[in-house]
Amino acid sequence: MSAINIQLPAVEGEHNIEIDVKINGEKRTMHYRVEILSWEDCTETEGKAICLRRKLQEYPEDWKLIHIGSPTENSIPLMFKQQKN
Repeated sequence: MSAINIQLPAVEGEHNIEIDVKINGEKRTMHYRVEILSWEDCTETEGKAICLRRKLQEYPEDWKLIHIGSPTENSIPLMFKQQKN
């Protein structure tokens, strides 16, 4: 099994999440980031899918997209995991 789901409190806005885990006695720290992409940040000429693609292409390379949440009328939540360098 390579994933464990952890429920986070439902709060608005962007978050940096740091989780300490022990795997076979070895402590590891995992870093996650939740960001909210507001559809208002998109240009009038691009659709939502193109706007989302542009946001992901501009994101730092050491962060990997791991989850796209349910979109609302105003925004869409994105979750990233920091990759080891």
